[in-house]
Amino acid sequence: MPAEPELDLIANRIKKAQDAAGQIEPITSGTEGFTLSDAYDVAHRIHRARCAGGAVPLGRKIGFTNSNIWPKYGVHAPIWGYLYDTTVMHAHDGRVACSLGSFTEPKIEPEIVVHFASTPPVDTDLHAILACVDWVAHAFEIVQCHYPGWKFQAADTIADSALHGALLLGNALAVETLGDDPLGALESFSVTLSRDGEILESGKGSNVLGGPIAAVAHLIATLAEQRHYPPLQAGEIVTTGTLTSAYPVEPGEQWTTKFEGIALAGLSAELEA
Repeated sequence: MPAEPELDLIANRIKKAQDAAGQIEPITSGTEGFTLSDAYDVAHRIHRARCAGGAVPLGRKIGFTNSNIWPKYGVHAPIWGYLYDTTVMHAHDGRVACSLGSFTEPKIEPEIVVHFASTPPVDTDLHAILACVDWVAHAFEIVQCHYPGWKFQAADTIADSALHGALLLGNALAVETLGDDPLGALESFSVTLSRDGEILESGKGSNVLGGPIAAVAHLIATLAEQRHYPPLQAGEIVTTGTLTSAYPVEPGEQWTTKFEGIALAGLSAELEA
């Protein structure tokens, strides 16, 4: 198990790679006994440095909630990290432009975001959690990897700020507009993901641990075991994981989504250099 000074060095190394859009070898390849707990300690050091630099935390991201992609990346459980005012971008009229210049090996993921009007209970009751949510939204998350070729172990991804790059956030939709069974709507909808007009894949709400609120319940339970990390609070947003595979992106591409079975509008993302 790495000592505290070594964790400081690892955090500095990763943050430098993030800031320079550079790459390093996976931490697990050179640090014996680097555990998931160590990785969260490293991520928290980077988080403190981001906040000291002026970034304001807006919420959390959950990664690897879609078990369909676990075999590809060699992971077996979700992870989480922070979102900031410096990484969340708001779409206008369903359109958003995003520069890829600061990202390393970026990929795009269509996701569902929830916003907490009140602090959710430390509970697995999905209805109790949903009762604290006032709106949901669709977003693209741009994820990135500071390890060459997206080759890593789970601990490496946690330490690399859960691979978060940016969140391209669409319009908020009040929970009450989801009908008599909002949980069911969030689990059963379908979404198609297209690049430059070509449909690449269809996904559904249940792909993320059974549904977006179930994904949030997993995060709440995880945070309850990580006593030195704050639980979810009123005012936070949570993006709940990719509904499809994650796809590599290049400048000049246009990515769009279309929903069925839920009142969410799709997004159009123009990717720039």
